[in-house]
Amino acid sequence: MSKAEILIIDDEPQIRKLLEINLESNGYKVLQAATGKEGIIMAANHPPELILLDIGLPDKSGHEVLKELRTWFNKVIIILSVQSSETDIVIALDHGATDYLTKPFRTGELLARIRSCIRRNNTDEKNNLLTCGNLQIDLIARTAKRNNELLKLTSTEYNLLSLFAKNEGRVLTHQYILKEIWGVGYQAETQYLRVFVGTLRKKIEDNPNQPKHIITESGVGYRFN
Repeated sequence: MSKAEILIIDDEPQIRKLLEINLESNGYKVLQAATGKEGIIMAANHPPELILLDIGLPDKSGHEVLKELRTWFNKVIIILSVQSSETDIVIALDHGATDYLTKPFRTGELLARIRSCIRRNNTDEKNNLLTCGNLQIDLIARTAKRNNELLKLTSTEYNLLSLFAKNEGRVLTHQYILKEIWGVGYQAETQYLRVFVGTLRKKIEDNPNQPKHIITESGVGYRFN
């Protein structure tokens, strides 16, 4: 089976070449654009499975390109940028980035993120049973099992777990989670979220102090593995 087509939008020729070599050696088809405008046109004319987008582009910021793409492009967009501040990461994720890696990045990690994002994006949305390692979440029955044993979850804990599971591998910002679970008025209540994540970890993790499912992305949010 042929691998996905990936569009690289980055103004650095050496970065594009490095990505091209590594991606093509792993079976992916590669398209390249050196500016935001060129990337948007290429994505519109021939939509790829995934876009690797740099923030520092010569004609417009990657944040602007991301916002424009997200008005119609519903597949994977991974940000690759030297900008590593929490503010930049949060803005990109809130504007619809699927994931965010800072330069320099490890090729193995990038390839793993790509595989995870594409797999999740291609998951049949009609599949009502989510399996994540030793966890099973039934979206119809609103139940969850760990090692085939039914978990006693409150409604809020279940909603939080199902949100994580449906976004496996993706970094979810504090603000996004709070808005999705509790509503717009709770987007500043990060301590509120930490309490619920703590109680959920006690129920789903082998060792809540060294979690393997709900991973903290410091200052940004959480990633579910």
